[in-house]
Amino acid sequence: MERPVIAIVVPCYNEQEVLPITLPALLRLLDSMVEEGKISPDSYVLCSNDGSRDSTWELITRFHVADKRIKGISLAHNRGHQNALLAGLMTVKDRCDAAISIDADLQDDPEAIREMVDRFIDGKEIVYGVRSSRDTDTWFKRNSAMAFYKFQKTMGLDTVSNHADFRLMSSRALEMLSHYDEKNLFLRGIIPMIGLDTDVVTYARASRAAGESKYPLSKMLSFSIDGITSFSAKPMRMIFLTGLILLLIDVAVGAYVFISYFFKPALEPGWTSLMLSVWFLGSLILMGIGIVGEYIGKIFIEVKNRPRYEIRDILLD
Repeated sequence: MERPVIAIVVPCYNEQEVLPITLPALLRLLDSMVEEGKISPDSYVLCSNDGSRDSTWELITRFHVADKRIKGISLAHNRGHQNALLAGLMTVKDRCDAAISIDADLQDDPEAIREMVDRFIDGKEIVYGVRSSRDTDTWFKRNSAMAFYKFQKTMGLDTVSNHADFRLMSSRALEMLSHYDEKNLFLRGIIPMIGLDTDVVTYARASRAAGESKYPLSKMLSFSIDGITSFSAKPMRMIFLTGLILLLIDVAVGAYVFISYFFKPALEPGWTSLMLSVWFLGSLILMGIGIVGEYIGKIFIEVKNRPRYEIRDILLD
């Protein structure tokens, strides 16, 4: 393939501080790649506004008026990063040869897009951007992230380690992605299921260009739980195995109590051990109910079959 049309999809939520830096940088990258004969002059950037509360959409509109290669859609309500990203990808899937998703904060290196396009031209249909290291992360974030990736593997998730949502997808891969109708979106788990020919491009992750992170610890934990419960039933199986193990322990304790009743009649029951057992078993029961509740909640959302998002405004001309 020569000179493909590339669409760069940028999900945005309250990004008024960073967009004046990000969009000119992406336009310069497109200009450079067009001059090199790598991509078509019809390539463009599409911003997917996730119901921002600041002037993000007004900024996108002004950039669109100044340069038609900046396009945009605005969701009618804040639906979360994954839905905003999917909305952008589904908007461009019939308007490009390949789409590259990248966050607005420029922590993912835009220069890696050059190599992604090279791999695409060579025949790869999905190219993942993978961090070369986590040296810039705090000790807690680095170790918690690695523990999460290992836990995902244990739970049976087929994900790419140290990869977020910086990737290239061909129009055929986007078409296949459109067939996945689930409402609980975890694109990092869905896209590896598509298959096709894939490759990896490594890059060094930078600090945020401006503004504040939209993913505090609470959101990261919620996102992690969604990812695991959307793709694996192993947590529910673990509840059963835990119950089985506790049953075996209970049989052993029952045998000890039975023997003690006849051979050690003066033995007084321990209040401390009894209370610890009650609290321990109570905690396990509540955890089990919570895990089952997560799955029931997802079933509840799926069976209602409501739209993932609604698009309020479109700037594509």
